[in-house]
Amino acid sequence: MDMGAAGADGRVYRRLHWAKWAKADEEGGAVRIHLLEHHLADVGACFEALAAQPAIRRGLAHAGGMDEMDEATAARLAVFAALHDIGKVNAGFQTKVWPAADLEGRRRWRGTTHDLDIVPVIMNDDKATADWFFSALPWDDMILWDDKGGAVVCALLVATLSHHGRPLNLQGGRSRNPDAWLPVGELSPETCTRRIGEMVREWFPKAFGAGAPPLPDAAGFQHLFLGLCNWADWLGSNEEWFGYVDTPQPDYIDRARKIAKRVVSAVGLDVEGQRKAVAAKGIPDFARLFGIEGGAPNAIQRAAVDAPLERRLVIVESETGSGKTEAALWRFARMYERGLVDGLYFALPTRAAAAQIHGRVERFVGELLPEEHTPPVVLAVPGYHPGGDADGVAMRDYDAAAAGHGDGGGKPWAAENPKRYLAAQVAVGTVDQAMLGALQVRNAHMRAACLARNLLVVDEVHASDTYMSEVLDALLTAHLGAGGYALLMSATLGSAARDKWLDRDGGDAAVTPLDDAIAAPYPAVSAYGDGGAEIKAAGENDRPKRVSISAEPRMGDFGYAARVALEAARAGAKVLVVRNTVGHAVETQRALEELAGADDATLLFSVKGVRTLHHGRFAAGDRGLLDARVEALFGKERAGGGRVVVGTQTLEQSLDIDADLLVTDLCPVDVLLQRIGRLHRHERGDRPAGYEEARCVVMTPRDGDLSGLLADGRGANGLGPNGMVYRDLRVLEATRWLIEEYGAWEIPDMNRLLVERATHPERLGAIAREMGEEWVAHGNEIMGEFLADSQTAGNVVIKRDKAFFVKDVGNRDVVFVGEDGEGKIRTRLGDDRVEVRFERPHPTSPFDEEASIGGLA
Repeated sequence: MDMGAAGADGRVYRRLHWAKWAKADEEGGAVRIHLLEHHLADVGACFEALAAQPAIRRGLAHAGGMDEMDEATAARLAVFAALHDIGKVNAGFQTKVWPAADLEGRRRWRGTTHDLDIVPVIMNDDKATADWFFSALPWDDMILWDDKGGAVVCALLVATLSHHGRPLNLQGGRSRNPDAWLPVGELSPETCTRRIGEMVREWFPKAFGAGAPPLPDAAGFQHLFLGLCNWADWLGSNEEWFGYVDTPQPDYIDRARKIAKRVVSAVGLDVEGQRKAVAAKGIPDFARLFGIEGGAPNAIQRAAVDAPLERRLVIVESETGSGKTEAALWRFARMYERGLVDGLYFALPTRAAAAQIHGRVERFVGELLPEEHTPPVVLAVPGYHPGGDADGVAMRDYDAAAAGHGDGGGKPWAAENPKRYLAAQVAVGTVDQAMLGALQVRNAHMRAACLARNLLVVDEVHASDTYMSEVLDALLTAHLGAGGYALLMSATLGSAARDKWLDRDGGDAAVTPLDDAIAAPYPAVSAYGDGGAEIKAAGENDRPKRVSISAEPRMGDFGYAARVALEAARAGAKVLVVRNTVGHAVETQRALEELAGADDATLLFSVKGVRTLHHGRFAAGDRGLLDARVEALFGKERAGGGRVVVGTQTLEQSLDIDADLLVTDLCPVDVLLQRIGRLHRHERGDRPAGYEEARCVVMTPRDGDLSGLLADGRGANGLGPNGMVYRDLRVLEATRWLIEEYGAWEIPDMNRLLVERATHPERLGAIAREMGEEWVAHGNEIMGEFLADSQTAGNVVIKRDKAFFVKDVGNRDVVFVGEDGEGKIRTRLGDDRVEVRFERPHPTSPFDEEASIGGLA
């Protein structure tokens, strides 16, 4: 038997299987292939193994409106998954591996693909091909699987053909190319299709049995299926697991199923053994879980666990430093024990915040799970070192070129690559990584499907702008719709935002009146699930905090800020100076260094002997040094004595630091409360004289007048329409009034009042009217920006309420169309980042550290 021959270009290939390859590459001048029928079996088996996992199975049932998913439905979905690469039977695709001599005169196939060129076939534009194509498949039986005249079956076929990361554009105008589907020598697309049709019947017989319920017609079910199909293709396309087999094997499906089960277990998806080990061991008590000797949960932590675990969305509101992170992790432990979730994605607003929380989550997981079952906790932060998570999510590299569709437009799924983060059982990262599951970017559906089995925790949801809030809302809709669970945390959430998050039923939530919003309980836990939403008081936490607060119209006086800070440090106080912009922070640091004398050397913040400040423009490695140094000097285990550190917003989030005096620029009240949360965070008896009570000095523009910021951007320091950071002057003016009205803020008792009186729509409207027409116009401009940002987000999120196929294609509202969406769509408006890669040896940082590869943080 002639098993191979060399072509004119010297490549060796197997003539026997021209019409059957799915994956190919060259090795030593020889073309290696993996048969199409085998690859389809690999992916079908992987989907079958994924759908057998309880959490994934429940998610599919929930998305489809079913009490549970029956075996016939699961088998039918596996049939679709197996057909994901059916377009590869066309001659244009198959001849890609042929030597040049065999392609003479056949240039009409140039550019033919296995996905786009099947669109004219399935849309019946190429009727001759469509007739034999659907006849060769078991289509007459499949079309009866739904009760919508075949629309659901067509939609699921389109979904599975969209498995390369973005949905097919059925209206894209791809010209029909019937030549690509004609026989060429031994190559017969029709014969190959017919053989595959017979095989899927044999592989999944339950799919073709009688008496099965119709397939769900929910659009969200189709979107979840696409994500799982995309995931199954990544698993089934790895040669380390599914080695190339180029000779037909009648029992290959049995081999594929055995490997698929091992793969699902190897990548940490099969957690039943792990859960049984936890049940045998028992969940450790609160003190052990969190390393708090003799510690007991406080009010907000108890309330977070007492809220019914089956509620799909929970919002935890409590003051900064009250232990919301432990509340979320403790709730996760109970949900995991009950089998409601398999894992956890802990989402933070910034990279630095994620890096800070990572260690705490890692320790918690080590206590929760027995050592032999402890998964690595992935740090899902691009540019940061992944530490020990390199073997964490064993999702091997996807060789797009070998699969016959170019380079896929992306990188392999190494541990540092963000596309695989959400496949981890436990990960801590930025909220952006989760939100990419809601945007019209490649592999978004797979991201969302990976996330659906885990508890999604989002910290500091109040920090999101309009655009991010809309994207996050779309993510929550997808996540909860796929049977997932989410927990949101905030210290300063306004009623308008809370009502938005809890309004999951598609209606327009009524605005809570201002007085009612102020009267709402705080700290509190809100829960959404069957029966609507409710908010319950959590009770008092460990201890209240009283902060003396005053306003000084000296925002542009860098010497003033330096003098106040240095005098307090000389008195033994720990001082934080937080400026709204890096420019003002740098100028304040310069003023501080000029003012400091020789005796003040130990009072100024330094890293490795270099005086410096703390902001977000340092490289990732340097940020780690800065964060560690700040926590060492201002953290719970700090030494006595005065110290001052100047920084920006990077000091206000996630760092566990404790100061006596805060000197800060004016900012919205929710941000100000975040900054104040760094004052007297820990109870201690060594406060210096004059600082026994926490103190906050808020610097405002000259004369305290914000009206000038409406037109003049000079010295705005991030404030107003020209400052670009905190644009809404109504909120800033309301915050300034609160500072003047109350000389001391009682936290948490006043949190609700402070936030509502500076953010509630009623209050903002009243302030604008009182300040005059120019302010009313400013309010209208802010509302216009809000609507514009909301519309921008609406244009880039995936329309998960849209099916992949409807009969009236001409009026179809497409899921999304775009060839290069990932290069244009961002999780944050204006978030284009600069990435710098250095040739070795890498330049050193100001702290004599080798610069991080991957650019700026």
